[in-house]
Amino acid sequence: MDVTKPLWELHILNVKTRDAESLFVFKIHHSIGDGASLISLLLACARKSSDPNALPSVPVKNRRARRQGVWLIWAVVRLVWNTLVDVLLVNATVLFLRDTRTPIKGPATGEGRNGKRFVHRTVSLGDIKMVKNAMNMTINDVLLGVTEAGISRYLNRKYGENQKNEEKQSNQIQKSYLPSTIRLRACIMVNMRPTTGIQDMAKLMAKGPKAKWGWGNWIGNMMIPLTIALRDDPLDYLWSAKATMDRKKHSLEPILEFIGARILPMVFGVKATVGIFHKILSNTTLAFSNVVGPVEEISLYGHPIAYIAPSVYGHPHALTIHFQSYCNMMTISVAVDPEVIPDPHVLFDELEQSLIIMKGDVTLKFPKKGPNVGWKEIL
Repeated sequence: MDVTKPLWELHILNVKTRDAESLFVFKIHHSIGDGASLISLLLACARKSSDPNALPSVPVKNRRARRQGVWLIWAVVRLVWNTLVDVLLVNATVLFLRDTRTPIKGPATGEGRNGKRFVHRTVSLGDIKMVKNAMNMTINDVLLGVTEAGISRYLNRKYGENQKNEEKQSNQIQKSYLPSTIRLRACIMVNMRPTTGIQDMAKLMAKGPKAKWGWGNWIGNMMIPLTIALRDDPLDYLWSAKATMDRKKHSLEPILEFIGARILPMVFGVKATVGIFHKILSNTTLAFSNVVGPVEEISLYGHPIAYIAPSVYGHPHALTIHFQSYCNMMTISVAVDPEVIPDPHVLFDELEQSLIIMKGDVTLKFPKKGPNVGWKEIL
C-alpha cells in the first residue's frame, strides 16, 4: 500500500458473481485494527435489512468466570505447567523448530512472486451448529476439527499424486499416502478483550478508562498442533480438536505473546521484533481465524450484504483460513500462495466433504440431537 496516503482503500466492483450482484472490497492495513474492530465498524455503518432505520444487533458474551476452591488450585497448577511448555515451544520455534515441509508449507522468505490468491466458499452454519450441539463442543472446536480433517484429506491426495499412484482419487477416504510423522501447526489469533465477539462501536471509540480495551489490535497468538492422519472415525478429528483447544484455554501463551509484541520493540527495536515474529510464522504452516459476524441480514447504504469474506496477506504462510459467520451461513475464506497451492478449490472440496461426513456421522450416532441452537450459544 502507498504509505504516503491513508492506509485503507475502498473499491466497488460492478461485477456479477454467483453470490452477489457486485463486490465491495475494503482493503485496510492491519495496523489500523483487528477483525473485531473492523467487523464492529461494518455494523456501525450498516442497518438491518428488515428495518432500514435500525442498527444491527450486537451480540455480547463475557468470558466465563473461573472456578473456586480445589478446582482453582488445580487450574492454577495446570495453567502454570501449560504456559511453561508453550513458552518453551515458542522459543524453540523462533530458534530452530520448524514444521515438516509439506505441499502446503510456504517458503521461509514469505509470499511468492504472484502474491496471494483469495477464494471463498459458503457452507451451512446450521450444519456446524448441529455438530457442535450434538458433540457438546464450541463452534471453534468444530471448525478446527473440520480444518484438521480437510487438510489431512488434501495432503493425502497430494502425496498420492506425487507417488504417481494409479488408484483413482475420490471424495471417500482411501489408502493413506501420508508420511508416518508430520509436524504441522496453525497460528490462531485470539481476541484479548474481556468481552468476546462483536463490540459496540461506541465502547470501542470511548475515551478515558473505558478505552483500555478499545479500538486497535488487541489480539494474541497461539500455536495449535494439528494431527495429520486419516482416521477411521471422522468424529475423532473433533475430539482431538476439542482436547487441544481445552488445553490451550488453560495457558497464558496468547497473553504473553500479546505482551511481548509491545515490550520487545522497546527492548530490541522494531526490526528485531519483526524478525522474531516472522520466524514464528515462517516456521509454522498456516494461520487460522474465526470471527463472529452479524446475526441478522444487514444492508450497507441500501445495498443488502450477501456475505462477508475477510482475509489477510503479506505474511509468510502459504495458507490462511478465515471462518466468518453471517446469519445462517459460514463463509470459509482462504488466502493461498498460488505457487504452493495452485488448486484451492480442491482444498475447499475436502473441507466441505469433511463437514458433510461429520454431519452424517453425528446424525447416525446422536439421532436425538437437533440443529436448533440459539445464536448466543455460538459466540
